[in-house]
Amino acid sequence: MPTRKAEAIWEGGLKDGRGTMKMESGAYEGKYSFGSRFEQDPGTNPEELIAAAHAGCFSMALSGALGRSGFTPERVQTTAKVHLGKVDGGFAITRIDLATEASVPGIDEAAFQEHAEGAKKGCPVSKALAGVEIHLEAKLV
Repeated sequence: MPTRKAEAIWEGGLKDGRGTMKMESGAYEGKYSFGSRFEQDPGTNPEELIAAAHAGCFSMALSGALGRSGFTPERVQTTAKVHLGKVDGGFAITRIDLATEASVPGIDEAAFQEHAEGAKKGCPVSKALAGVEIHLEAKLV
């Protein structure tokens, strides 16, 4: 299996510094700052990138699980919201909310929910983030 790589460069102090993050593949490079992480300034932040990774991983895991059970999804759309909060004098990711909508011909609601819960537990990003509460809202459309 391949090893994936990304890098970040930070220049300056915490509040007045600036940085860039980029993926080895070249698919993404973006600026980040104190303001883009803890306020509403333009740019990305680590939590947004974790949200993208989790949404992508979960969507693929759900599609794979459905496929192994004989269901071919037409579409799986997932949004992940990563909550950053102040805890014990520092900051931590306190919760992740996954919301997915999927169009899956021929599946009933109970089977869909079972597959969605399995994908939440089984996707590699969920496993990596196991110390964080992960909430799932799955909707069959």
